[in-house]
Amino acid sequence: MAASIARYFTCASRHGSCIAFKNTVSYITSRYMFCRSVTAQSGLLFSLNKRGILKNSFPEKAAQEDLPQLLQSGLQTVYCGFDPTADSLHVGNLLAVIGLLHFRNAGHNVIALIGGATAQIGDPSGKTSARERLSSNVVEDNTRAIRESLQRIFTNHELIFHTSSKKLGTVTVLNNLAWYKDWNAVAFLSEVGRHFRMGTMLSRSSVQSRLKSAEGMTLTEFSYQLFQAYDFYHLYQNHSCKIQLGGTDQLGNLMSGHEFIHKVTGQEVYGLTIPLVTSTVGDKLGKTAGNAVWLNRDKTTPFELYQFFLRQPDSSVERYLKLFTFLPLAEVEKLMEQQRQEPGKRLAHKRLAAEITKLVHGKEGLESAKRCTHALYNSNVQALEQMTDEELQELFREAPFHELLMEPGTTVLDACRRAQAIPEGSKGYSMVSEGAVWINHSKTDSPEQILIPGQHILANGLSLLRVGKKNFHIVKWLNL
Repeated sequence: MAASIARYFTCASRHGSCIAFKNTVSYITSRYMFCRSVTAQSGLLFSLNKRGILKNSFPEKAAQEDLPQLLQSGLQTVYCGFDPTADSLHVGNLLAVIGLLHFRNAGHNVIALIGGATAQIGDPSGKTSARERLSSNVVEDNTRAIRESLQRIFTNHELIFHTSSKKLGTVTVLNNLAWYKDWNAVAFLSEVGRHFRMGTMLSRSSVQSRLKSAEGMTLTEFSYQLFQAYDFYHLYQNHSCKIQLGGTDQLGNLMSGHEFIHKVTGQEVYGLTIPLVTSTVGDKLGKTAGNAVWLNRDKTTPFELYQFFLRQPDSSVERYLKLFTFLPLAEVEKLMEQQRQEPGKRLAHKRLAAEITKLVHGKEGLESAKRCTHALYNSNVQALEQMTDEELQELFREAPFHELLMEPGTTVLDACRRAQAIPEGSKGYSMVSEGAVWINHSKTDSPEQILIPGQHILANGLSLLRVGKKNFHIVKWLNL
């Protein structure tokens, strides 16, 4: 059975004594102490547990003794897998990436494994029905997009968040299709399948929940744990990788990998799980749940990502600061105290949103998010004027974008009609004269008013038309 990391790493030194806290995992009720050394209490695993990033480990003794000693003995290699079942990672995946970043920050080498092969099989973990089958072309496109996203996040972390003089570990992004493309089914089952037992595979919770469902489970999905186990074995053999990270729903697959490697090599490897990120109502944040917040700009803009975390309930902010940022815990506590004293300023929310946006989209992405925020919510014309065409189209995704030639004497009414923002005839004229039209956040009730540069036309050649409360049109004026 997997042991909770919290079970061993929640003791703290206080006046030379050791305090044990009750285990938070439901299937373990007894109390444990972990005070074997100062090193253990100040090590990476202890730090990650205090942040809430680590939840369970496998095998049981790993969290108590072997794994801390292994990490202290020299540089290790840690991996986490990401199946390209969509053309972007999402916030639900971000915590796993951050887990890798913490290990890299401590000097260990990390591998982000993209499942170009396993995405075509479909991981049943945490799913109530089978995934839709993806073509190899779609998986290839998704793999390319996810590789770019991972590399961007790792680069942003190195450039913005790595302030220590300690050398970072290496980053390797791999695709498991590289070692499966030459396998055939008979050879794989003969070489790998013989080491697995049906009883053990059937006992996995991910399998049991699906077998009891109305839809059941396909043989393809059932075999997924063999492939993830072999991935771990391949990385162990070729990259000396002894540690795998995964969500709590991956625990069964982590166990399979450990058991397979131990049977074949006799060596010990370790699995660590991170908590699943859930919404305020407890739903897992992911593409299957239909509530994904994506990490690629063309699916979720920096502004939308920023706003997602800015709008988190007060009860989630401290936990998310510990999970999703690299702020020292003392700084998190100070920030929360400032928020309690001046809740209206929402300092903790703003810092959370800023830190995550910088990590995912870089400093330029954060500045873009802030410009969009000022332009939309503060009716800030200067921010609107500084926005690029791309940012305006991102901010007003549903708004039609028009490129119009500027003609001498163009009036407010002309602009609105050419952008098809108002109906033809007297009704459209009345809408303008009655104050239903706004240009660049200013009410415009004079239909015959000739457009004035700097007022109706911004320095970037754009005009933002709003008709009513929510109907936006973006006009890009040409040959100004």
